[in-house]
Amino acid sequence: MIEEPVHGGIVGQAAALFAVTNIDDIVLLALFFARAAGRRGALRIVLGQYAGFTAILVVAVAAAFGATFLPDDVLPYLGLLPLALGVKAAWRWWRDGDDGEETAPAGGPGAMEVAAVTFANGGDNIGVYVPVFATSAGGLGDVAVYAAVFLVLVAVWCLAGRFVATRPFVARALSRWGHVLLPVVLIALGVLILVEGGAFGL
Repeated sequence: MIEEPVHGGIVGQAAALFAVTNIDDIVLLALFFARAAGRRGALRIVLGQYAGFTAILVVAVAAAFGATFLPDDVLPYLGLLPLALGVKAAWRWWRDGDDGEETAPAGGPGAMEVAAVTFANGGDNIGVYVPVFATSAGGLGDVAVYAAVFLVLVAVWCLAGRFVATRPFVARALSRWGHVLLPVVLIALGVLILVEGGAFGL
């Protein structure tokens, strides 16, 4: 009789924590989905999002229980990943012209590109998740609940990003400007991660 409300409370806390730390991902997902072609392109984005977020969880859980895959002073340099991908996308746009028709590879962004951006953008998430996991009263049991809720909500976030990208007004805007917005957002995200983390003494 006592366990159910406790787990119910953890589920609510996990959902709120995920929402607060991942709200910006919906914008990135909408941009990715706008560049995806067909179901296979959308599937690559979902797989990439799951791969990137799973990596975030693995690092956070390991750090919470004493193993450190990524030292704190390395996290700011994750900003190099979206920065590099943004520069690559900008170069492709500049090379192919400004009509936006030839800027995306067949099928849209690859799963590894999405995973890299998701992981890099999750550096702050790791810093938030580690103390939450480390201080959970239920230990690994509570952490498992957090992880399960997070992974379910990744699917919800993908659906939300797809929904936003397919609204008529948004779809028209992204169709016209998505090839410009994607590199701009990725480069800005990379610079923001580097600056906020103090990389290179910034």
